[in-house]
Amino acid sequence: MTITVRPGSTVMFTGDSITDCRRLESEDGLGSGYPLRIAGEWGLRHPDRPVTWLNTGIGGSKVTDLEARWRTDVLDARPDVVSILVGVNDMGWHTIDPKGYVIPAAEFEAGYDRLLAPLAEAGTELILIEPFLLPIRAAVEAGGGGVVIGEKEREEWRLDLDPKIGVVRELARRYGAQLLEADAMFAELAATSATGPEHWAADGVHPTPAGHAALAAAWLRLVV
Repeated sequence: MTITVRPGSTVMFTGDSITDCRRLESEDGLGSGYPLRIAGEWGLRHPDRPVTWLNTGIGGSKVTDLEARWRTDVLDARPDVVSILVGVNDMGWHTIDPKGYVIPAAEFEAGYDRLLAPLAEAGTELILIEPFLLPIRAAVEAGGGGVVIGEKEREEWRLDLDPKIGVVRELARRYGAQLLEADAMFAELAATSATGPEHWAADGVHPTPAGHAALAAAWLRLVV
């Protein structure tokens, strides 16, 4: 089943920097990433079905950060469709932030569930996007604090991320949400691309323009 987006609907994207994409610097508030691409493609395909598109992503957000602003940033807007991409910072927080710790999958699930429950009660359509990590080869800086992430750290992140991806899949099933299997999608793209995983996310986390285009195309397959 897909989600039917009706004329006059409000669709909200929220999450971390992958969704944010400098939205506050853009005139339409959508940023430069996949939310903008989705809105543009929708307008091209469906000029007779205008939609209000909102983006409340904030770089660095974890599930707990979304919880802290959920009422004002999401629930008070009363969106018809909410698309959520969160989990990368829950995965890497203990590496990047000196005050961070390894967030157990159970803690991640409990917080994510608290985000979804009031939306489900309100009858909001949900799209959950898996967090993802691409197997790039180079060492890169992360978090703006000069922390270098290499092969060892990415292996650690992958072990931490996989259970959280499982949580997102289970929550999508539990709430009858549409699931965008982004980690699986990018793994396949990375394996079949002659240019390697860096073509889709140069640092393994933040999509390139091609990566955002892939996310947008996959998202649009979940709606009609």
